[in-house]
Amino acid sequence: MLFGEMQLIRRILPTVGLFAALDVHAVSPSPYTLVDETPFFGLPITNSMVMSWAISLIIILAVRAMVGKPKLVPSAGQAVVENLLDGIRGIMEPIVGKSLIGKVFPLLIGLFTFILIQNWSGLLPGVGAFGFRDDHGHIVYWMRPGNADLNMTIGLALVSAVVGWTYFVLRYAGVKVLIFDLFGNKADPKEVPKVIYILLFPIFFMVGIIEVVSILFRPVSLSFRLFGNVFGGENLLANMTELASWFVPVPFYFLEILIGGVQALVFTLLTAVYIGLICNHGDGEDHAH
Repeated sequence: MLFGEMQLIRRILPTVGLFAALDVHAVSPSPYTLVDETPFFGLPITNSMVMSWAISLIIILAVRAMVGKPKLVPSAGQAVVENLLDGIRGIMEPIVGKSLIGKVFPLLIGLFTFILIQNWSGLLPGVGAFGFRDDHGHIVYWMRPGNADLNMTIGLALVSAVVGWTYFVLRYAGVKVLIFDLFGNKADPKEVPKVIYILLFPIFFMVGIIEVVSILFRPVSLSFRLFGNVFGGENLLANMTELASWFVPVPFYFLEILIGGVQALVFTLLTAVYIGLICNHGDGEDHAH
């Protein structure tokens, strides 16, 4: 959690301080509400939600168009998709283990692809270019990247660190393994004196309580880390463009491309690590790695 908060502070506060001194307004932290209430539980529809739906549709159509009907000798589009899958799988397999990678990989590749394209969507022409200023002087854009909305990143964190983690741990490790991994005495009774072994029980129990608190805060750290980087980048690009419309913002666009890719990979890696810490006990070599 602390790492996520530090990332948020590093990305937002410097730009806020700089732009406040230059009398330049920041991007609104809240999305623009397009529909106040809908028939579905009265939930509102925001511009970031519509943007995320559009990006999801683009991903589906693009993959279908590139792959088409899979062939033994892949086409150029199929080769690109297969290389992406193989690359991510190669990174994640030592973390979650060979026995589990086939089951966890759909979640991991889905998270990576969706987050990556959502992060980069703020660089598309027209996104973050048209809007207005609200009563507080914040810039409100008609088109807003999904991950620049804290609601989206919280949703992604809940899916990966709560729903996905709980399912895979209980399904493929079990309650007994989970409890032992959290609170069990990890010392080998053959290698330590019996008195020390007994005294280690309360220590491991207290460590387990700390680990439970850490698990509960995982959605917070994941969501704030991703939101802080993307929202900070939106502020940086918006205000740099307002200060100097030509040439000056260009290096920052390349910076955001790099940050968008890194954050997508970090989010996916942490999800794999959370699952692998509990489930990857049977693949000796992989687990040691």
